[in-house]
Formats: sequence, C-alpha cells, structure tokens
Amino acid sequence: MTELKKTGTRLAHWRQCFIAPIFGAIVLSAALLGEATAAEAQAEPDFPQYNAPQNMTPRARLGGSLRSGEGADPAVAALVPDHVGITIKQHPALNWFLSKQTSLPITFTLIDERSIHALVERSLAPPHHAGVHTIKFEDLGFALQPNIQYRWYISVVRDSDSPSQDIVTGGMIERCEFSECSILGAMATCTREAVVASAVKGFWYDAIGCLCELIEADPADRALRRQRAALLRQVGLHDVADWDLAQSHARQR
Repeated sequence: MTELKKTGTRLAHWRQCFIAPIFGAIVLSAALLGEATAAEAQAEPDFPQYNAPQNMTPRARLGGSLRSGEGADPAVAALVPDHVGITIKQHPALNWFLSKQTSLPITFTLIDERSIHALVERSLAPPHHAGVHTIKFEDLGFALQPNIQYRWYISVVRDSDSPSQDIVTGGMIERCEFSECSILGAMATCTREAVVASAVKGFWYDAIGCLCELIEADPADRALRRQRAALLRQVGLHDVADWDLAQSHARQR
C-alpha cells in the first residue's frame, strides 16, 4: 500500500469514527458530569470551571476511554472536550495522554474541513512513555488561521500496512479572530489565574495548555494536578484524571 493511499484510508476511517451517532451517551454524560462538577466545586472553590461555547459541535472527540489499553497495547486520549475547543493562539499546544510506555510508532496528523489532504503529518520522536504529552505548533512550523475548524489525530501504529488497526485519538480546534477574543476577555499569559479565566470564558485549549505547562514546570505541585483532574472530569475524561492523581500521590510517598 502506497503512503498516499495509507493516509487517505486513515483519514476516511477517522472521519467515520467522528460522525458516529452517540447523542444519547452525550446527554447522559452531561447529566453525570454536572453532578460531579458541582460536588468538586464545593470541595475546591478555586478549581477552574469550564464553560463550553454555546454553539458547540457535538462528537468532536475521538477516543477518551483507557479501557482499550488494558491489554498489551497502550490507550491514548486527547485532552479535549467532545466539541470544538477554542483557542486564541496561532501556535497553541495540543495535549494528549498515553496509558503505558510503548515502542510502537506514533504519528500526529492535522487536517481542516476544507481539504481531504493532511496539512501536517509527523512521526513523534520516542521514547513514548506513559503520561501527558504536548505538541507545540511552533515546533511544527504551522499557524492556525482564524475561524477555521481543524481536526487533529494521534495514532499508535500497530500495523503500517493496515491503518484500520491504528489506536487513534483526536479532537477539534478553532482559533477565534483576535478582536473577537479580545472582546471576550482572552488571556495571553500563562498563570494560575489565567487557567481559571480561560476556562470560564470557554477557551479550552488555552486553559488546559497553560495548566499542563505549569505542571511540567513543577510536577510535584499537587494543587495543579487536582486542578487538571477537575478540568478533565468536566469533559468526561475520568480515567485520565484518576491516573494523573494516582501518579501525583505516588510521587509524594
């Protein structure tokens, strides 16, 4: 199978996964998340509270459960909500989670709704250890255009000749135009206060990206870990939140 045909097969397979009908599950998850979020807010009033944009596109996340990684293969999860996430940045950071170390090849792919061809396709450098990983658009040499929806994918390649065997996660991202972001009160700096402000104003990628950056700078800060876990639970990524907190507790022993 040629490389071009493999890429086309992967893109077609991913698009089908994204548009699968799961609206009943979304409604149930939203109800359960509302209860969990309220309880956490009472316990930790300084937790970031994510307010999703009003005009949400449903089923924008691919993957998210870690149960598929209970065997020999790892699971992956994009740290995104199940709708188009918003950013103010031309060069945002994308964060994703790997459940266990692997020697399998891992690739990153970016497309937009205007084209059937990948805008960016890169192999990610090993070692592929368990935990949260970051992809920076500055490192890719690519800038997001405003008001365009992009899909991005992380693929663990189990068989290079069979794209349908890939372990895939992904999400959607859109950059708002600068003047519109300014009116909404977007935060350009990365501080603890900016995490809270970005989340409440609906800038998912800026909130989670900043939080991951702060944790990378101070991995032992358990307050930051709890904030990230709370934010992830608000969008249904309970397994990742639990793993992250468990690692935080393990470091304190």
